[in-house]
Amino acid sequence: MTNIKDLAKRAGVSVTTVSRVLNHHPYVSDAKRIKVERAIEETGYSQNMNAVHLSKGKTNVIGVILPFLDHPYFAQVLIGISDKAQAKGQTLMLFPTNYEQEKEQEALLMLRQKQLDGVIVCSRVTPLHVLEAYVQYGPIVLLEQRHSDKFSTVFVDHQGIFNRALEYLYQKGHRNIGYTIYRRHGTHAKVREETYHAFLARHDLPFNQDYCFEGALYLEDSMDVLRKLMKLKTSPTALLVTSDQVAAGLFIHAKAFGLTIPEDVAIIGLNDEPIAKALKLTTVHIPLKSMGEALLDQVLSTHKENIQFDITLIERQTV
Repeated sequence: MTNIKDLAKRAGVSVTTVSRVLNHHPYVSDAKRIKVERAIEETGYSQNMNAVHLSKGKTNVIGVILPFLDHPYFAQVLIGISDKAQAKGQTLMLFPTNYEQEKEQEALLMLRQKQLDGVIVCSRVTPLHVLEAYVQYGPIVLLEQRHSDKFSTVFVDHQGIFNRALEYLYQKGHRNIGYTIYRRHGTHAKVREETYHAFLARHDLPFNQDYCFEGALYLEDSMDVLRKLMKLKTSPTALLVTSDQVAAGLFIHAKAFGLTIPEDVAIIGLNDEPIAKALKLTTVHIPLKSMGEALLDQVLSTHKENIQFDITLIERQTV
């Protein structure tokens, strides 16, 4: 296998000159550069990039931990990360985890082994104290509502989103309001539960444990929500929904259950995905692509920041 010394001998130049050409150093004469480039072409020489990365202390590879690749929420965030990575000359390594901690751990181990320059965590089950043990090996950036001096974070005010939507429904005359979640023990689910109880207490409304519908993330999950809803003696007249995918499913399948939206049950989605615009769903716009771009900027930065993005309630035709 040809090495840098072989190239130098073949080109009739010093090893230092070959190294400068390989690293695009400006102070090399055109004549010597041409000789080295001809020697590279003739020998088929290829740099050992692992060795280059070790010498420079950089891989230009960023790990991205996310639970799913096929959900529009994470897909939009990933588009933002990817666009900014391309502009910054970075390569992405994706770790779709399905919320399995062992798969999240793979990315953290690669960070410790210097195979990644940093890690972006879009959603996690790994405890925070475990992540904190790895920040010594490289930057870890979180897509979650957290103010921290150990991590940079990008987030929206999920408590504010949920509370604003609840109050909006209350002002529209709704008193029996339910909501959907995906994981009962997820960070956002806990925020929703706390905000929901505070809302009920503030307006002196009774709590009904059946008004929380778990396991709702994709469009097809809406069928299970509707089945559960139809079994209730007193159904909610409005639902705050996990995502526009679920909201769209509710809108599409409601008639099969004898329901009309919004007359029988009003719905508010989340994210303002294209399907929400097509079906004219009332929803909350979250700038997911811009948040993805910010995540990539942060993982490359030497400064830690906690950046909050604004949200907008989009009023359409389902409330």
